[in-house]
Amino acid sequence: MTDTHDWENPRLTGRNRLAARAYFFGYATPALASTHSRTLSRGFVDLSGPWQFRLFDHPRRVPRDFAATPQAGWDVIQVPHLWQMDGYGDLQYTDEGYPFPIEPPHVPADNPTGAYQRIITLTAPAEGERVVLRFDGVESYAEIFCNGAFVGMTKGSRLAAEFDVTAHIVTGDNLFSVKVLQFSDATYIEDQDMWWASGIFRDVYLVTRPAARLLDFFVRTHRTDGGAAEVTLTAWAEGSDRIEWSISDAGVELGSAALEPGGSATITLPDAHFWNPEDPHLHDMLISVSADGDGAVDHVPHRLGLAEVTIVDGLLHLNGSYFSMHGVNRHDHDDHSGRAVGMARVRRDLELMKLHNINAVRTAHYPNDPRFYEMCDELGLLVVAETDLESHGFANVGDISRITDDPEWETAYVDRIERHVLAQRNHASIVMWSLGNESGYGCNIPAMYARAKELDPTRPVHYEEDRNAEHVDVISTMYSRVSQMNDFGEHPHPKPRIICEYGHSMGNGPGGLSEYQAVFNRHDSIQGHFIWEWCDHGLAATTEDGREFHKYGGDFGDYPNNSNFCIDGMVFPWQEPSPGLTEYKQVISPVLVDYADGVLTVTNRRWFTTLEDVAVTLETLHDGVVADVEVFRPGAVAPGESWTTPVELRLAPVGETRCTARVTSAHAASWTAPMRELGRYDFAVHSAPRRSIAPTTQPLEVRAELTTLRLATAGSELVFDLLSGDITSWVAGGRPVLVSPPRLGFWKPLVDNHQQECDDLWTPNHIEIMQTSTRSVTWRADDGDVVVEVTQRIAPPVLDFGMHATLTWRFTPDGRADVRVSGTPYGSYDDIIPRIGLSFEVPRATRAVEWYGRGPGENYPDSAAANTVGRWSSDVDAMFTPYVVPQDCANRGDVRWVALTSPHGDGLLVTRPDNSEGVPFAFSAWPHTAADIDAARHRTDLVVRDTVTVNINDAVLGLGSNSWGSEVLDAYRVRFEAFDFAFSLRPLAAGNLTATAASITKEN
Repeated sequence: MTDTHDWENPRLTGRNRLAARAYFFGYATPALASTHSRTLSRGFVDLSGPWQFRLFDHPRRVPRDFAATPQAGWDVIQVPHLWQMDGYGDLQYTDEGYPFPIEPPHVPADNPTGAYQRIITLTAPAEGERVVLRFDGVESYAEIFCNGAFVGMTKGSRLAAEFDVTAHIVTGDNLFSVKVLQFSDATYIEDQDMWWASGIFRDVYLVTRPAARLLDFFVRTHRTDGGAAEVTLTAWAEGSDRIEWSISDAGVELGSAALEPGGSATITLPDAHFWNPEDPHLHDMLISVSADGDGAVDHVPHRLGLAEVTIVDGLLHLNGSYFSMHGVNRHDHDDHSGRAVGMARVRRDLELMKLHNINAVRTAHYPNDPRFYEMCDELGLLVVAETDLESHGFANVGDISRITDDPEWETAYVDRIERHVLAQRNHASIVMWSLGNESGYGCNIPAMYARAKELDPTRPVHYEEDRNAEHVDVISTMYSRVSQMNDFGEHPHPKPRIICEYGHSMGNGPGGLSEYQAVFNRHDSIQGHFIWEWCDHGLAATTEDGREFHKYGGDFGDYPNNSNFCIDGMVFPWQEPSPGLTEYKQVISPVLVDYADGVLTVTNRRWFTTLEDVAVTLETLHDGVVADVEVFRPGAVAPGESWTTPVELRLAPVGETRCTARVTSAHAASWTAPMRELGRYDFAVHSAPRRSIAPTTQPLEVRAELTTLRLATAGSELVFDLLSGDITSWVAGGRPVLVSPPRLGFWKPLVDNHQQECDDLWTPNHIEIMQTSTRSVTWRADDGDVVVEVTQRIAPPVLDFGMHATLTWRFTPDGRADVRVSGTPYGSYDDIIPRIGLSFEVPRATRAVEWYGRGPGENYPDSAAANTVGRWSSDVDAMFTPYVVPQDCANRGDVRWVALTSPHGDGLLVTRPDNSEGVPFAFSAWPHTAADIDAARHRTDLVVRDTVTVNINDAVLGLGSNSWGSEVLDAYRVRFEAFDFAFSLRPLAAGNLTATAASITKEN
């Protein structure tokens, strides 16, 4: 006979759990209430901290006396936690696959079960008081006991659960016992893209509510045509027939009212200061409930933002103004504790978003700790508030809508949105509700929508898989390509549109954000875009010698797994912004600057505030060096408006004149100091002809041997192999210039966003293992120079296509080596390739890098907006981006010249030759080889070599975001087609970089 368990019954979402309510605390006095410190609230007892713990492999292995008897010899763990992160049980990562056979509502009988106990000394509550036990997050099923008595049961891992334990509390020691099962029927709708892990992962605490107490409240704002705010409160109370409330600002009361429990009252605030993400002004609201007779009062504070979301003519408005969301999807993640995330880390996440111009966050794909929403109110972030729902794993059996379209699951689905809305509906930051993610479509979605609108008719509702917005208020897609988004914009839907996921940020990338943003900016009907995703989900680990790296799927012996698909964020696991986040910041800069024909134009791309706080610092650069600086202050430019001023720039007499505009804000807040940079722009202004430099008259010394050619000048010697066509030695000033020869190549280390191209194109065609065959090497003297011509075939094994290449080297008496490289393809392959360029190695000591080009950060052809053209300096180690999975990185584009030097100042300078018309190129330099990077699966797999790998590329493939999203756009593709390019290599003597770089500006 099969037992029926509560944890396999989707019609049952809890036992004895109190009805969901707004997150608030009651205080004994208004002064205490004004602190908003929950630890000072009535009867607050923090139960987070040490608990006795033991993990069992089956629910029935938990001792029978567990509920009533303290267990001896158990381990002590710290709550909040996920027990797998503490070494109990197994971690597993899948994107969407369930870690057990699909047979809803059944889960494995051998269901890992964590048993928790804690003894707390308490005082029994007074007459009429109620003691409430609250869990802010338990995964996935919990049974709660107090002093041996069954208190209740809950499901819904990321939804708060409260229980009345008044009848069980005694004066003295009280035993709390909690049994947590890893899997339940709820697991079928908690299949978000993250680690499978379990436990009491958010705070747990007790609160004592007085005899006269607030039960719940709902506050909403309506903006009148005259700019007033009509604030309406509905509140429920027990033990009193009167509720009083007031609204204050900066200590000054603006209005007050009284209402009966269950009733409503409205306060009108004329000329109100409304909340918005650019000016997140909060008022102080106080609700007071008085006990009849004894004068005891329950004071409940709330930070009130005056905000109203409406839809007008198919467009979202906040307080009557159009707006758009520049957003990101955020999971809870800490690289040391998983989803058991401390609030300091949460705040750091949100502050980083603000610092990078992000104004919206989607809580992917579950509710956050309730304090998260308070922080969004305070800091100014719009929230797409998604509930705890995803059944993506059914896609693996071709039936993603199986339980979404099953009425047996309606209770479970509706419970998810009901508890979420009731808990968070008083937050100004929430602009819409989201019913969940990637769960198909069926009868339970309209039921969820109806319940959400019943509980909160003031906000729109989103659900991406209601494809035509049949029920929901906002239409949405995921990973739509740029062209499709433009088509959506040109043919707008009657309802507002967002793209809830795009720009997959796995490893190096995403690319193509500027093109997306151009479409978003062009069409008012597209009102939100959310990058996938915020943070890499790597878990910190250390090697035996103490070096840190981060693990991902498969690193714990877990199978099946989705490998490093969880390493897909714009922030590294240690909360350092990636180059992708820097790029996104620029693309969504709230201030646009343009320069043309002597006129500077500054446009306000904010939605609610002026540019009174903004300064634009305009730098004039002569060949990358700042020559002049001028500061402009646009003043009170309204949203959407522009300010112009004539600008007279001093032009360089020779070489290139450019200007860079840096936009800063004088605004200071808790999350930013004044003079925060909002964006930067650069512009080509003028190019003056350069004067030619007469070549040196000192002749080359040439010595040809059987298979080698030796060339010498006063300070250097170069040896050329006449069979391989390689430079086998190049010494200048007694130090080696190269330690491996420049070679033509089309491969570079694979980036995650090119994995599909690799699987579909490159690996089947062996692009990564193409072989070079030198067919001929000839040399000749030419007007004092020596010219060496090398013909090669570069082609893959097995197949019948390749490239016929010619490298023509010209060695000049001044010690320079110019090379012109041309290629003609043969055979049928003409698709994309990673790059076209030369690679070589220089001595390890040659690690300092200076360049005139785009910088200072990593940039690629389709990810270059955040970096400007100038003269920059760094070193090879600092330029190597620490992606969790090593891959191609450190590229710098639009380069005019690059120099690599040792501490002595000697090294190598790479430019285009005199006759190349100044076409920029790209370079990268690594302390590892390409093979090292490709082979490494973690940062600690990399070994620092005694050489530096240098790549000078004529063309580099854009990044795209095709790890799960957009392919590289056509404009940034590099194809296996004919090419012709040239470079010039010059040895540098100690201390002569400045003089040599200066001479370059006078050549050509």
